[in-house]
Amino acid sequence: MRKVLGMRGMILLVMCFQVVPLLIFPPSSYSVKSQEWWLPVLLTLLVVIALVQLLVRKSQAAWPWYLVSFAQGVNIISRMMMLLPHTTVNRGGTQVFNAEYFIIAMVAMLLSAFEIWYNELPDVRRKLLSA
Repeated sequence: MRKVLGMRGMILLVMCFQVVPLLIFPPSSYSVKSQEWWLPVLLTLLVVIALVQLLVRKSQAAWPWYLVSFAQGVNIISRMMMLLPHTTVNRGGTQVFNAEYFIIAMVAMLLSAFEIWYNELPDVRRKLLSA
């Protein structure tokens, strides 16, 4: 498995999918009335800046790697903070478990944790920077 994840094509694919866990939210989160939309947009902007440095400019500096890990880490923390307030919704005067939001948040946190782990692999950094 680790050998497959270390292939050059797979590295580029995983790096380009860095924005997926940052933008996975229920559609209601992206409404103008909600205050939840700006953080995923900001974190995605940070990741795009880092990816341009790594994939386009082939930067040897460490800061783009730190920026990606920072964005993914803040994503995990912010989702943990929003999990309890959004886990239940009021439907007809009763509190109901919001399975959609819970599943989306868990998947996004797991994907962010995977991205942090993946970016810290020495083979990934070496192969991405050597080509």
